[in-house]
Amino acid sequence: MKKISVLIAGRHATSISLEDDFFAALTQIAGAQNISLNQLITEIDNNRKIENLSSAIRLYILHYYQNLSATPK
Repeated sequence: MKKISVLIAGRHATSISLEDDFFAALTQIAGAQNISLNQLITEIDNNRKIENLSSAIRLYILHYYQNLSATPK
């Protein structure tokens, strides 16, 4: 489990706890979208429907890869 500090919207510092595999996936998604980790987490934070940010991040990762696998090749 990794606990990392992030800056949301360039002004709100917080920390999130994610399992190593989720952290690696989040980093990979940010790279694929050519944005920083803080930018991706800010986007997730702005659009989340649940209170817990770490849970919202896990769900974002799940939906990202579900959508990716559903895309015709």
